[in-house]
Amino acid sequence: MNLKGRNKITPEFSMSSMTDIVFLLLIFFMIASTLAKQLNTIDIKLPEAKGKTENRNTVNVTINNNSHFYINSKRVSRAKVRNELLTELNQSESKSIVLRAEKKVPIDEVVYVMDLANKNGIKVVLAVDSK
Repeated sequence: MNLKGRNKITPEFSMSSMTDIVFLLLIFFMIASTLAKQLNTIDIKLPEAKGKTENRNTVNVTINNNSHFYINSKRVSRAKVRNELLTELNQSESKSIVLRAEKKVPIDEVVYVMDLANKNGIKVVLAVDSK
């Protein structure tokens, strides 16, 4: 008497569906990480206030404690801030800047950038860390 079954189960495991899922997750996290970029690339300590600064269509002007000026993460000397700022704003779609000044920056540096913006009709938003 031969009692062998007709259905034979093979103990093999197909990894193709598992690799598809892994690649989909990889692509998802790659896209999510590029969209989750921070607004700022220069690490500074902003003053704290109740508020939120999040406008990705503007030009960023950053001043650190050493009085170094950065326009969209590009270091600029104080003498060239006006020209670089106007060049960046001509390429941008909006006439506004986000001014990111570190806590201990002399007020003269902040007023200098705000005065440049005022003379050229540029809207200024002061960036802060939310409480």
